[in-house]
Order: sequence, then C-alpha cells, then structure tokens
Amino acid sequence: MTIRKVLIFTPIFVILFLLQSYVWVPTYEQQTRGNPSRLNEYIAASIGDASILNPILSADSASSDINSMVFEGLIDRDEELRFRGRLATSWEIYEEAFFYVNENATIPDVGKAGAEEVVELLKMAKSGHWPISAEIMASLDNIREISIIPAREFLVTRQEKRAKTNQQDTAVKIRVTAPARIKLILGSVDQDLFQVLSNILGKDYFTSFNGEDYLSADQGMAEEKRAQYAREILPSTEHNPIIIFNLRPSVKFHDGHIFDAYDVKFTYKAIMNPKNLSPRIADYEPVKEVEVVNPLTVRITYKRLYSPALGTWGMGILPEHLLNDEALTDEAIRAGKDPDRFSMRKSSFNRKPIGCGPFVFREWKSDQYIILDRFGHYWEGPPNYERYIYRIVPDLLTQEMEFYAGTVDSYGVQPHQVQRLENDPKYQSFSGPSFGYTYIGYNMRREPFNDPRVRRALSMAIDVNKIIKYVLHGQGERITGPFVKQTDYYNHLIKPVPYDPEGALKLLEETGWRPDKEGWLERDGKRFQFTLITNSGNDLRKAILTIAQDGWKQLGIDVRTDILEWAVFIQERVDKGDFDALILGWSMGIEPDLYQIWHSSQTNPYQLNFVGFESPKADDLIIKIRQEYDHERQVAYCHKLHEIIAREQPYTFLYVAKWTAVLDKKIVIKETDSQGRVIYRKIKPTKTGNFTFYFNKWIKLPEAPDFSAEG
Repeated sequence: MTIRKVLIFTPIFVILFLLQSYVWVPTYEQQTRGNPSRLNEYIAASIGDASILNPILSADSASSDINSMVFEGLIDRDEELRFRGRLATSWEIYEEAFFYVNENATIPDVGKAGAEEVVELLKMAKSGHWPISAEIMASLDNIREISIIPAREFLVTRQEKRAKTNQQDTAVKIRVTAPARIKLILGSVDQDLFQVLSNILGKDYFTSFNGEDYLSADQGMAEEKRAQYAREILPSTEHNPIIIFNLRPSVKFHDGHIFDAYDVKFTYKAIMNPKNLSPRIADYEPVKEVEVVNPLTVRITYKRLYSPALGTWGMGILPEHLLNDEALTDEAIRAGKDPDRFSMRKSSFNRKPIGCGPFVFREWKSDQYIILDRFGHYWEGPPNYERYIYRIVPDLLTQEMEFYAGTVDSYGVQPHQVQRLENDPKYQSFSGPSFGYTYIGYNMRREPFNDPRVRRALSMAIDVNKIIKYVLHGQGERITGPFVKQTDYYNHLIKPVPYDPEGALKLLEETGWRPDKEGWLERDGKRFQFTLITNSGNDLRKAILTIAQDGWKQLGIDVRTDILEWAVFIQERVDKGDFDALILGWSMGIEPDLYQIWHSSQTNPYQLNFVGFESPKADDLIIKIRQEYDHERQVAYCHKLHEIIAREQPYTFLYVAKWTAVLDKKIVIKETDSQGRVIYRKIKPTKTGNFTFYFNKWIKLPEAPDFSAEG
C-alpha cells in the first residue's frame, strides 16, 4: 500500500507582499499633536466584526469583547482567580435537602419508623448519642435544621405523546398520595449527605423507596411510564443548593434606570425562553427557581447538585424594562411585525445595547468599527479612557502596520514575530499559553464522518508537529483532548494521535475506502470528497487549511477548501451545522464543565455541540462532572471523559498556542491615592495571563514613565 503523492504549491512559508495601494497612516505623535484627545481613547483591532451585542445570545469572541464592556455580571474573578462581587456585593451558599420517609424500610436496631421517629433518630445521632466516625459527624454537624413536611395528596398532569403522529397528545392526570418528607437545611452543600445518612438509616433506606406505590391514574400507565413519573414526581432524595445574592444599591443602567433583582430574574427567564435560542441554556437549566426576595436580594434554588453554579452568574445582566414582553410587543408593532413571532433575537437592542457596564454603546458601523463611550455613572467609577473604539481590520499585516503607526493601541503578535517584538524596548509585552485550543471539527451527522475510524485516519494524516514548528514557529504545544492543558483536569497520560499516513490508509481500507485507477479513494462508486472551511482574517488557520488538504490528498481524498467572512462562517455555517469539516478554536474558562460543547442534548442549531458528538458514556461523565464538588473525584471523571473524546476523535485536536501581545509603553495604570495624588503603575497580568484586568484604570501618557525602580 502506498501513499498517493499530490504535488501542490503551498506558499505557507513564503511571505508575499502584494502592494495594491498605499494608504498613508499618521503616526501616533502626529495624531496627538493635532488632537490631544487621542490620549483619552483606546483603539483595538479585530479580524472579525461582532454579530450580536447581547450577552445571553452571542457566542463569538468579537461580540463577547464588546459585551464585556457594556454589560456587567453579578460576580467575576479577581487577580488570584477568586470570585469577587460586581453587581452583587456578597452572597451566601447553602443547601436544602429532602428525602421521603420510607415506610417499608427497616432501620438497623429500630425497625420500621415514621417521620417523627426518623427525625428523632437523626437528632440523637447529631448529639453524639452513639459512637460515629468523624466523617459522618462532620456531615451531621453541617445540618442546621430538621423538619417534617406532612403527607399530602395532589394531582399532576403530564402530556403523553400518541403513537401515531397525526393524533393529539393526551393529558394524563396522575393522583399522588405522597408520604411525609424530611427537610434538612445545611450550612453548606454536602453531595455525600445521603450516603452518610445511609450509615444511620440503613444502606438501602433511600434506594429501596418505591415512588410508584404512591401514583395512580384514571387510565392505565405503562410500567416504564409509571417508573419515569415516579422518578420525576417523587424522587427518593433531592439536593437543592441555594445561592442568595445581595445586590449593589443605586447601580444604574446606561439609560438611568436603576438595576435591581427583577433584572436578574428577567435575565434568567430570557435565557430559558426557547424563542430566544440562547446558547447559554445549558448553564441555567439546573436552576429550579429564581426568586426576588426584595429589590436588592435574589434567591436562586437549584434542582440538583451543580458545582459550576456560582461562576455562571458572571453573565451580563439585561435591563428588564427594555426587553420584557411588553417592550418587545411594542417594538414588533412599530416595526410592522407579528408580536407572537417576534423574539429578543430580532430586537434592535442587539445593535444598540444598554447595560450597566463601564462603557456606553455609541455607534456600530458593520465591518468597520464599534464605538463605546465611558459611563460617567459607573458604580466603580468611570474608566480613565473616555472612548473605546473597536476597529474591524481583517488583514493582520494591516493591523501590524497600524500598531507601529499608533493608530491601534495593541497587537496580537504572530508566531514568526515573537522573538523580535517581545524584546523590543519600545513596547511592553505579555505572553503565555492560551486557555483553549485549535482543532479541526467533523460534522458527525454526515457520512463518512460518523465512523470513528475515518475520523482517526483523518487525524493520522496531519503532521501536527510540522504545524507547530513551521506555522507557529514553535509557539505552541500539542493537545489531545477538550480540557485546558494548564489545569489538572487535562489527562496528560493520553498520547497524541501519531502522524502515520500508512496507518491512516489501513483504517480507511477497513471502512471500505479503496483507491480507484487514478488513486482517489472511493466506496460504492462514490469518491471520498468533502470541503474543509474556516474563517478569513486568520493566517494561521489558512496555513492549517492548506497542510490538512495536502495531507488528506496524499491519501487520495478529494478535499476542497473555502475561506469565509467571519459573520457568514459563524451564522450561516457553524450555527446551522452546514459544513463537512472546519477549523476553529475554543477559548476556555477555568471550570471543567463541558456540557454546552460535548453533551448530546446540545447538538441543535445555535448550540455549541455543532459537530453532533453523541456518546451515552460521555453524557454520563459530563453530568457527573457538573454535580461533583470533590476536586479529586471531579478530576478523575474529567480524565475518563478526556479518554473517551480522544478515542472517538470528533475533533482532530491540534495545539494550544502561546499568545503574545504588545502595547506601547506609554499605556499605564493610573490611580489616585488617599491624598488625591496621581500614581502610575506598570501593567501586570493576572495568574491566567489576563493583562487587561485593570483596563478601566488604563491611560495613555504623552511619554512613557520610568518604571525601572519597580524591577
């Protein structure tokens, strides 16, 4: 067996300058000489435009950049990665837990017991009535209150789908005769509570509770339906973690409206409204209820254990008064549209957003720029910069030239420039490994990508080390799975897929692909042919596109390529799942929750599992990771999930890049001390490498200060 040799010209390592026109750009000094206000504006450059300026709807990095300036969340993380309050001043986390009294269970040394006897037994155990291990006593000490919810009867209605699709669903009324229930209020979330209580009430006390015994219906129910309803209506045990947020008073939205707890509740409901098609639903589905205790207090109750819960409230909060049903109905009528079919996604708000963040939206000219002005009434004090300008500059060479001229204030250094620019005395530089990775994703809904052997073969045909050496100029590392490589959730025992074209051909032969007379692979008379796509404005991805195409063509695969403008790429191809294979990257957070990207329920349009990955074992691990509060056990689950995804190869995992950014040394942190004196400090990154953490305190000076004394 031989590898098909395809000779193609790939100008990956040649820099070709095509000078179509020359545009004079004034230098920074020339700009400020005639316009001193240039010192008070920060200009950023992006290869792609934003798509939608609404934090609950956006899923692209450009939109997120702007949303983070315009909107504010309840919390975020500080320099040490600890949670800190933003729109919330403080919070409390505790748990309410419930279990039904198992009237048929036999408790060791007690026998069958009713609700009062169970409560008395738990109170005796808490008081140290008999010897108990330190672990059990710690859980008991965490119980603040024990109470009884009396037995009760109630009706529940469920809609059952008919076997024939042309018949209407049937409403089934279920009569529930629920036994007494024990309610426990815990000082903190205890995921092992019921396992601990099993040591007191008996190892089968909870598992032997049969909720089906308490259900009846006017019409018969199938056994599997009865069991399903019992699990839903009468769960033996229930964990309800609770977060109470105390909100910051007198915070204003940009239109002057006062922010309060109703805006928090509205934002949650907007995310969960299916009409809005929010990609954030998975983060908030575990929420059972959001209650407004008073205008400055909100109580969030969860249906089940959910360890990432607190971090999800970094989501930007929306103004209810501008986006509620009444406001959207009025907008639809003004626009001559049907209010019943008009959703938040269609609102003009998404082009003219109003939040309560540090910057106010001013203007958006598509594919050219977005302009923000500082918010003078920002609760933490207005930013030093008066204006933030987000320019769309798709060509990286143009970005570089404009950075040198001072018409943009920062530049993401390309790998081949790192050695030269990170040591340039004119600039301050920042660098580190990315929190994320670059990959080739395969649409597993389409043949032949639904076969893991085919996906592995495609991965084996790409020389990733070559990409890192020549395209990234060594500024990257191989990656094998979906977790951030700098965290312990990443499984370092997983070996990268080897570069092995001969082995790839053998795998493809196993699946029926064999070369025709011309050397192209075919099966059942059909050539192995597909299109690989990526977005414009990213030279690294363009180079990977060519290398992947070359590697696959050497196997005999007819690969077409297409480079699309960013908005078209995301909105028409990625969001709608209309692609064969694509090159893209993920920017990741610290939490290991991968539900949105990898769970099988997230494969619909506008959701993030756009490759259509489905695995019951992976789903189970993803849920366990979300519900696990013990770090070591969570890490173990992550390693198993990493192993499954690496084996299935829904992506060809390529690399985690090292990023480098440069700023003019004139940009510094400006603060005022207690005596009113102005102090300038050097910009320093956080633990994650985030050098823009103090952006609201940045300012550009006419001359760079001397920080040599700081070291």
